[in-house]
Amino acid sequence: MNYKDLAQTIINQVGGEDNIQGLTHCATRLRFNLKDDQKPSEEILKSTPGIMGVVNKGGQYQIIIGSDVGNVYKEITNQTQLTNEQPNEEDDRGRVAKIIDTITGIFTPILPAITAAGMLKAVLSLLVVFNVLTAESQSYQILNFMADAAFYFLPILLAASSAQKFKTNMYLAMMLGGILLHPNFIGMVTAVKESGEGIFLFGLPISPVTYSSSVIPIILSVWFMSYVEPIADRISPKAIKFFSKPLITIFVVGTVALVALGPLGYIISETISSGIQALENVSPWIVPLLIGAFTPLFVATGTHYGLVPIGINNRMTTGYDTVIYPGMLASNVSQGAAAIGVGFKSKDSTIKQLAFSAGLTGLFGITEPALYGVNLRFKTPLYAAMIGGGFGGLFMGIMRVKNFSGGSPGLLTLPSYIGDDTLSHLINAGIGAAISIVITLVVTLVLYKDPSEKTEEKNTVPTEKPTHNFSSAEIKAPMTGALKSLKEVNDGMFSEEILGQGVAIEPTEDTVVAPFDGVVTAIFDTKHAIGLTSKDGIELLIHVGIDTVKLNGQGYQYQVVKGQEVQVGETLINFDRAFIQAQGYQVITPIVITNSAEVGDVLAANEGPIVSGQQIIKVIG
Repeated sequence: MNYKDLAQTIINQVGGEDNIQGLTHCATRLRFNLKDDQKPSEEILKSTPGIMGVVNKGGQYQIIIGSDVGNVYKEITNQTQLTNEQPNEEDDRGRVAKIIDTITGIFTPILPAITAAGMLKAVLSLLVVFNVLTAESQSYQILNFMADAAFYFLPILLAASSAQKFKTNMYLAMMLGGILLHPNFIGMVTAVKESGEGIFLFGLPISPVTYSSSVIPIILSVWFMSYVEPIADRISPKAIKFFSKPLITIFVVGTVALVALGPLGYIISETISSGIQALENVSPWIVPLLIGAFTPLFVATGTHYGLVPIGINNRMTTGYDTVIYPGMLASNVSQGAAAIGVGFKSKDSTIKQLAFSAGLTGLFGITEPALYGVNLRFKTPLYAAMIGGGFGGLFMGIMRVKNFSGGSPGLLTLPSYIGDDTLSHLINAGIGAAISIVITLVVTLVLYKDPSEKTEEKNTVPTEKPTHNFSSAEIKAPMTGALKSLKEVNDGMFSEEILGQGVAIEPTEDTVVAPFDGVVTAIFDTKHAIGLTSKDGIELLIHVGIDTVKLNGQGYQYQVVKGQEVQVGETLINFDRAFIQAQGYQVITPIVITNSAEVGDVLAANEGPIVSGQQIIKVIG
């Protein structure tokens, strides 16, 4: 994948840099805040190689890239003046969308640290269970405080990401987190709890609450600071603003945080935790069932990040989570299983390849490739995943499965269910995941049918499918140049044979001719490619150049129209190699059999010089 070109395409198609207010990314998505979300060319984005899908929900314009998202994000920031966020000018999004966007912007940046800490905890639990380490050993204690660091200092991590989201000074925000976690304050709280006395700042009472591993108090405090800092800036004399502005800000916000906002956030956290525990006592299976079934819809709309803080808050207040992460585990493995089921059932080689690779990542906890590439596309695997995820969530809810350390919910993070000095939660989580996978696979295999099969079933009058004799069919060179392998094409859609098998030619002339007798079945507004079908039934795509769609037809001229019958050697396209190369584009031309799965073995001629009209491919049916 050419990250530089993909980044440029994305910037252009979302409306240009001027339309971008902010940009972040998670494990698989670019998350844009746009000034005008009607400007992006959504169809062009969806059809661009390297982009799996586009979602405009939750106040964000989300472009699904997959595991390469970090590289694309880096290229976009290199080509623009964007940082993680840009100042908002006019924001007319709905209130719910703003809240979701805020939650996403705060928690997305810290997820790598939380995931690393959770997985380290899980590994440590395994080492203890299998008697590799004991809880008394120094190695255990060192690894334990390494894992605890992200959880204990969570307010400081959240302070940094909240400051970016609320457009306030990150370092003052982190200092605010340090105030809530300072050892002297913790010592005062411990002493007061033992003596029964109080803590006062200039007569103002401070609640004896510790804020290590807390979530809501620091977010409220940084939000408040985003209003105080501009006021401090306005009232500070210019001559002493350098030190008076931060002094006023931290004194006012630090005081209000300790006296009011911190205790308020602590109460909110405890209330959420108590509410979930009360719900557990009444019917512990309801929430995991609903999350297991409907998380695909939350992910599709980008609102699943609203659930993540609840799971984190549960673990920070009670030491474990029994509703969010177990339910998400069931949902994620179901998404992966649904895609894999499509891979088993489909007869289309392209769908098989996509489904198996996307399904594997789904089982491991990254579901966007499976969701957007397969399940939403074909619908029935989505329904199967929701059914399987619901049953898996129901089982884990009934068994009250506990997640102790988080991580991306999937098979790789099953060790995060080790805790309470027992393996029962791990075993039940594994059983719940297995239930989800098996049910989803079965339902997918029953419901899924390839798109072509569905089309055939809709025909009320039975028709005979045309039969073709591919045996010994030949494809001639449509241009003169150097014959090359598709692997040399700098575009994954061709080099990985996602579109089909074939060859490529580096042209030395400016004409494309018909490689066989057949019919023109596809032409494009940009004139850079043409689709043909031979009398033998071979479907061929000739794509002149890489990324040349961006030229919008400049340098190309069709000599035929769609539906026209052509003879071998008849001119199809004239193009200007010198102009195309001067614009920075490669003219190497992939020649791909798009129905490779139907035609049998495809034998290509040896690489080297080739003259228009020479045989380059032979099909053995």
